[in-house]
Amino acid sequence: MAEVGREIERLDAWRKVLGKALYAADMRLEGLLHMKVLRSDRPHARIRSIDTSRAQGIEGVVRVFTWRDIPGKNLIGIINKDQPVLAAERVRYVGEPIALVVASTEEAASEALEAIRVEYEDLPPIFSPEEAEKGEVLLHEGGNLLAERRILKGDVERGFEEADLILERVYRTTMLEHTYLEPDAGVGWVDEEGRITICASTQNPHYDLREVAAVLGLEPSRVRVIQAETGGGFGSKLDITVQCHLALAVYHLRRPVRLVYSREEAYLATAKRHPLTMRYRSAARRDGRLLAVDVEIIGDTGAYASYGLAVATRAAVHATGPYEVPHVRVISRFYYTNNPFCGAMRGFGVPQIAFAHESQMDLLAEELGIDPLEIRRINVLRPGSETATGQVLRSSVGIGRCLEEISPYWRSSRGRGKGLGAMWYGIGNTGVKNPSRARIAVDPDGRVILYTGAAEIGQGSDTVLTQIAADVLGVRVDGIRLVRADTAWTMDAGATSASRQTYISGGAIADACGKLRRDILEEASRILERPLEELILEEGLIKTLREGEVLLSLKEVAERASAEGRALVAEGFFDPQTTPLDPDTGQGVPYATYAFACQMAEVEVEGETGEVTVRRVVAAHDVGRAINPRQVVGQILSGVAMGVGFALMEEFHPGKTRSMKDYLIPTSLDVPEVIPIIVEDPEPTGPFGAKGVGEPALIPTAPAVLNAIADALGERIYHLPANLERVQEAARRRSQKGGKG
Repeated sequence: MAEVGREIERLDAWRKVLGKALYAADMRLEGLLHMKVLRSDRPHARIRSIDTSRAQGIEGVVRVFTWRDIPGKNLIGIINKDQPVLAAERVRYVGEPIALVVASTEEAASEALEAIRVEYEDLPPIFSPEEAEKGEVLLHEGGNLLAERRILKGDVERGFEEADLILERVYRTTMLEHTYLEPDAGVGWVDEEGRITICASTQNPHYDLREVAAVLGLEPSRVRVIQAETGGGFGSKLDITVQCHLALAVYHLRRPVRLVYSREEAYLATAKRHPLTMRYRSAARRDGRLLAVDVEIIGDTGAYASYGLAVATRAAVHATGPYEVPHVRVISRFYYTNNPFCGAMRGFGVPQIAFAHESQMDLLAEELGIDPLEIRRINVLRPGSETATGQVLRSSVGIGRCLEEISPYWRSSRGRGKGLGAMWYGIGNTGVKNPSRARIAVDPDGRVILYTGAAEIGQGSDTVLTQIAADVLGVRVDGIRLVRADTAWTMDAGATSASRQTYISGGAIADACGKLRRDILEEASRILERPLEELILEEGLIKTLREGEVLLSLKEVAERASAEGRALVAEGFFDPQTTPLDPDTGQGVPYATYAFACQMAEVEVEGETGEVTVRRVVAAHDVGRAINPRQVVGQILSGVAMGVGFALMEEFHPGKTRSMKDYLIPTSLDVPEVIPIIVEDPEPTGPFGAKGVGEPALIPTAPAVLNAIADALGERIYHLPANLERVQEAARRRSQKGGKG
């Protein structure tokens, strides 16, 4: 029986529903100590002194740590190593960690925080990219510009000269908070082999290991990182939060230590979504054909780089949308400021850029008198199309089929406001090596064990990867034991980010299982003295290919191999074929494959109150192949819910947004009816043709909703979110023009 394509239950469903899942904050070890973090209350200041003497004398306090206690490197960062573990001479944002208190109780640790005295010399702060660009105050030695990325194709000026219509607009998005259910948490201890061990809520345990080892000045073999059950991440848990702080305390004290963020601390000290300003100039012919786009993207990466370089690059690569444009110029610049640092958040800049390019498409359609769906049909990428980076797409380009699936709903919709949002999304990291490794084994008792470093953060990778393994190997899902995301046992699978685990880790697992399947059949061939080509492995049994006669069980093969000293184990590897982008022109192959989608939103708008109700979203997504259709639907539903928040309500204000009482996210009452449509245009290099859907599920929703609001109001909103005030202002503008509110 094929396991791929089955709607099996998630492997982690029942233990989570029944409250049996053990999260980091739930862990209790004998002699457990508690950590609290002293954080800066200044956005930009020089540290003159740190006095911990009073804190150290409080009953129950075991030790107070500062940067001077770090034995290795005091710099971390996924791409740029520019962020201190503990501030030494300077703080660059409110919330930056300065000192750690470890105590026998949380109460003693909190009391000690109040007793620490930090003497600051305030420095001029910078709160916008425009200020940063002036360079009057430098936040880092290299200046305030984190990155500049260019995508140059064709002759943009010629494209505009040949155009019948030129349209120019500016779009803005704001900073967002991830607001995952589980705030950051972790526990550290020394394991039975003397390794500094961290069990934490994380999206990338092998990266965490490398950072912890560097901070402690240890060989990586002396560190172990285990992913705890993780209650959501959305990108923020790619950054180091509790890991190095816990490791530092365990290194010195050799005792177990726990650190759990409060919700307020998570809001204060973790990564945010990048706010972008996007200036678009689009050129088209009278028939709707796009000729040129000229885009300037300005981003605020906050105090430290985090994933800013990746977001700057990905936003630039995706700036054309899923459309073929002969002449392209995109310049993307990201600047340091004294705002909270910004990092990865579900989409790496593509949700912001999609809002802009899809608004442009509707405006072009309006000016040219072309239906919004039709103008997209005219321009969408197809097999043989060339992207803005010069990549020729050969297969699995399902955007046209997504539009076809949306078409009946679009034609029949009679709602007050309807809008479309289309998108494309490169699977995996951009133009860099992006591998995953996996291991599969059969123990002497015939039990199959899958070892993967892929972090499960609620997206369902445990289930999907096990389905892939089971199908390739020829066993049932319930016949596989999963060992996941423990650096002592699993190989590096890369980050759970960029919608990459199904495609890339799935590819590595398929490779490993294919090798092991052949090894098992070869072993069976020796035992049975029958030709290999006459045998198959199916449902854990060795059978004849033609008659299906059962000859051996997998257990019998494993026992024989073990008795003769042969291990049934195989390792797999997959790294998509990409090329680096040219630093001057951005030409290259940034991704081996792309996901595509189109969503349609229907809304009702009350102009006087500014209230927007999203009634229905039809969501067609090209996922290559749905390994587990139920989980694909779940991703689409959750993506739409998150997209509604991005469109209408979510907005993080540094210094003002302190907890969930200050930050609006959708509730169940805000989630519309969703009609998910799975489009399968198989990717030849993907496991069973699969690509991914985690981030793509979110990306088209806000563009569709904003286009629907514009349809309902007769006036467009250019700044997300389209909250009550912005909708009311748009209605007033329309009223002043003599239209209907």
